[in-house]
Amino acid sequence: MTLRVGVIGGGQLARMMIAPAVELGVELSVLAEGEGMSAALAATAVGDYRDAGTVLAFAERVDVVTFDHEHVPQPVLRALVEAGVAVHPGPDALRFAQDKLVMRRRLAELGAPQPDWAAVSDTSELRAFLDDHGGRAVVKTPRGGYDGKGVKVVSRPEEVADWFADFGGEALLAEELVVFRRELAQQVARRPSGGMAAYPVVETVQRDGVCAEVLAPAPGASEKLVEVAARLGMSIADGLGVTGMLAVELFETEDDRILVNELAMRPHNSGHWTQDGAVTSQFEQHLRAVLDLPLGATDPTADAAVMVNILGGPQGEEITGRFAAAMDAHPLARIHTYGKAPRPGRKVGHVNVTGDDIDEAVYEARAAAAFFD
Repeated sequence: MTLRVGVIGGGQLARMMIAPAVELGVELSVLAEGEGMSAALAATAVGDYRDAGTVLAFAERVDVVTFDHEHVPQPVLRALVEAGVAVHPGPDALRFAQDKLVMRRRLAELGAPQPDWAAVSDTSELRAFLDDHGGRAVVKTPRGGYDGKGVKVVSRPEEVADWFADFGGEALLAEELVVFRRELAQQVARRPSGGMAAYPVVETVQRDGVCAEVLAPAPGASEKLVEVAARLGMSIADGLGVTGMLAVELFETEDDRILVNELAMRPHNSGHWTQDGAVTSQFEQHLRAVLDLPLGATDPTADAAVMVNILGGPQGEEITGRFAAAMDAHPLARIHTYGKAPRPGRKVGHVNVTGDDIDEAVYEARAAAAFFD
């Protein structure tokens, strides 16, 4: 019997599930937001993921529903569950990825290490938080932010006065401005029946709030750090009831602590290296997990793997026009593109390079990605 997975959202994450679905013999369907989306090859329907009728009709033809993003409204998710549809991750887990304040409260209950934080409902409450934290803080909108959007470093409450107005008196999230050595990410897969698997912790490099590079495994990570990050990721996946892939974004501080920054309950940019650098890619693993199949090995296939995002792409031309030159100059580079039109700052693809030496892999990946500037 063919297993059928429905993915809500037609972005690049859904696109990159297509190849492993074919290899696993899984029939993949996609509910895309519009024509010509990244996952158009597997898009069997186009419609509004915020409309329960549209999503329920799409779900009739699949065995399990999963996601390219976390923005499907809770009432739609609940309608799927009430109709008897298998939804992974489910609404009870996804709410922690959809609302950062809900996430912070639950992580506190679990005892997970976090930056100092508070829910602030007006400028006076934010001013008090700033006074208690050295006069600067990170302010986030609880819902809807991604890739640096909905995040501001502020020293005056007035800098987010418009956010207080837009959220109609609802609280914003204020966090201490963490002084960190570097940013890390820990990925974990969890099956509905409870089995889990952790990938090696990786180092991520952010530019303008967007992930630019990933180094795997994290260079110089001690055995203790690797163990602590994996244990933390698995405890969060279990404590939140996540099914599928979970990415836990972390700060490694100057005094050797790790703190939870953000969560993503789906394949994640920090795991793209696994396509070419791990026994089981995060995309295959996500499909295995949501179908409650045995999880694949997470071991790296090389000493070093580096991912460099292609941001923006060549303006005024198709990105594929640069393929031949990049491939010829850097035959070790694996180039992945998303079927998107180039636009400044847009993620249009990424380059993976694996090898014996992290510095050489970084050089090759950066040089190959530079062909698409």
